[in-house]
Amino acid sequence: MTVHKVLIGDEWIESDSTGTFQATNPATRESLPDEYPVSSWAEIDRALGAAAAAARALRGASGETFANFLEAYAKQIEARADALIGMANAETGLPREPRLANGELPRTTNQLRQAAAAAREGSWALPTIDSATGIRSVLEPTGPVIVFGPNNFPFAFNGISGGDFAAAVAAGNPVIAKGHSSHPGTTRIFAEAALEASKAAGMPAGFVQLIYRTSHADGAKMVADHRVFGVGYTGARRTGLVLKEAADKAGTPIYLELSSVNPVFMLEGALTERGDAIADEFAGSCLMGTGQFCTNPGVVVVPKGEAGETLLAAAKARFEAAASGVMLGEGVQKNFVAGVEELVSAGAEVVLGGAAAEADGFCCQNTLLRVDGDAFLENSEALQTEAFGNGSMFVFADGPEQMAAIAECLEGNLTGCIYSHTADDDDAAYDIVAPALRNRVGRLLNDKMPTGVAVSAAMNHGGPFPATGHPGFTAVGIPGSIRRFTMLSCYDNVREHRLPASLRDKNPTGSLWRSIDGAFTQADVG
Repeated sequence: MTVHKVLIGDEWIESDSTGTFQATNPATRESLPDEYPVSSWAEIDRALGAAAAAARALRGASGETFANFLEAYAKQIEARADALIGMANAETGLPREPRLANGELPRTTNQLRQAAAAAREGSWALPTIDSATGIRSVLEPTGPVIVFGPNNFPFAFNGISGGDFAAAVAAGNPVIAKGHSSHPGTTRIFAEAALEASKAAGMPAGFVQLIYRTSHADGAKMVADHRVFGVGYTGARRTGLVLKEAADKAGTPIYLELSSVNPVFMLEGALTERGDAIADEFAGSCLMGTGQFCTNPGVVVVPKGEAGETLLAAAKARFEAAASGVMLGEGVQKNFVAGVEELVSAGAEVVLGGAAAEADGFCCQNTLLRVDGDAFLENSEALQTEAFGNGSMFVFADGPEQMAAIAECLEGNLTGCIYSHTADDDDAAYDIVAPALRNRVGRLLNDKMPTGVAVSAAMNHGGPFPATGHPGFTAVGIPGSIRRFTMLSCYDNVREHRLPASLRDKNPTGSLWRSIDGAFTQADVG
């Protein structure tokens, strides 16, 4: 068996590993042949030192420098498309088409190119000049960033290719990627592409590095190290909170995406008007990708009575007709079943499914649960347990006022949605529910399911805890995502030639700056 090397500095080296692991094909339950190392602290320490040296070498580098790397990297990824798609399919069970080839891969290269354009243009840094006092400020890179990728997006959220990576690089920071154990081969191919792009762009050694796995103790120690200036993490709540505790003690900014049940509120008029169409939308959203999206609609709040019951019956028929999809791994399967069991223990009733499916791969039955609104309010914390996968729970509420009460006791979520009558017949009910829901979610939707996350400057893929660790930042959408990995640098009475280019009165980059009154002005060039 091959034990793969780790990327430290600017070369692939033999790991002084404390152990090895293998990925598993979730569609067949078979272990894949290659082995990957669990890095020792000495190896992690070497990577941290190389990243710190790269950060020193890059001080004062222009946005053009990072844009050139990001664009070169996007091309290298496209040249390896077949290898990436084949490996990700084997490691995750996600379909080659349309998911990997037509969806996730182009999204990934698009993110990198958007980040490149932002790095080159520079206005994301909000350069601000107060001429009267001689005080100027701008967002600047922090230093080395660690990015932990999740299991459910092997391309678009991968620690060495996804949105957090692109944002950290566009801000001007070296990145140490910590791969996810479910798709190490996919991550290795990305790292090979990143190294080629880094060398072509003339980046210093240590600019992009890859570690596949660490012990839990070393992972916590890594995020707390004094050479780390930022952490991006997408994944399970339990692991994320361990990292957060370690990072918080050290004062390291850590941006977490952890957990979300993404409530959908169905108003009476919407269900009366177009219940069948809504059932189609819901089933399509909840079962897409076997429900393994952080924006999967896990809680549906409906009115008591015929309209709500009809929707549940229609959803049940669609869930029964759909095949059980492959889950990302055995752990995901076990956690889904455990989550359903917790919901049942808390008072929910299984309408359909709820157990592992008999299949060659790691699969669970398509699952629906139900609970009364009063019962939900009495035990709301336990009834918000996330069952990550192809299932959802219907909550039957006694009118808009109880829907609002349910919204007010929700944990923080990435998204919240309200379906209403197209002719505004539900406006009175909407005005009761929406204000209660608004500050519980990062993104409020009307009349559409939450699973789509557009890579847009206006997007907020974030929300109050525990959806994320900080409600003011987004993991998707440039320039907002870039600003997480920066610090606000202020210059007071600093001479013109000593200022960053973006803060000089005669700006050689031609980038935007804003005066103290907030108006953006194009500086003179030359």
